[in-house]
Amino acid sequence: MEEMTIRVPVTIKSKVTEDLKVKLTADLQHRLDLVEQDLQQLEFQAKRLESEQAKLDLQGIIQLRQQIEENKNQRLSIKADVAAKLKEVEKLDLGSEINQGTFERSVTVKVGDDFDALMGSEILLEDGKIVAFRS
Repeated sequence: MEEMTIRVPVTIKSKVTEDLKVKLTADLQHRLDLVEQDLQQLEFQAKRLESEQAKLDLQGIIQLRQQIEENKNQRLSIKADVAAKLKEVEKLDLGSEINQGTFERSVTVKVGDDFDALMGSEILLEDGKIVAFRS
């Protein structure tokens, strides 16, 4: 076998611009709004379920409340994470670079190729457009 095709990761980075900050802030704010709506819906459902459970079995209320509290705490944790990310976005310096994710590309390698050089590939974006390829 003289050569082989493999998949290698490619890091996607974005240059921080005012437009990117606005987009990231809007996306995070939308996620925060969704979590808040989810919490409100959970509270509404919890009251209804507790009322129904009280009519059926008082012992079940304790377990139901624990389950509701667990769900509420999960959502509050998500809300805190999103709020923290929102604060991080506000602090981003214009012109800096942030990671946006990773893709894979197929590469044909041969005996003697520099494997380390293949693994460090990056694509730099600015306002959604590719501005550079880096190795």
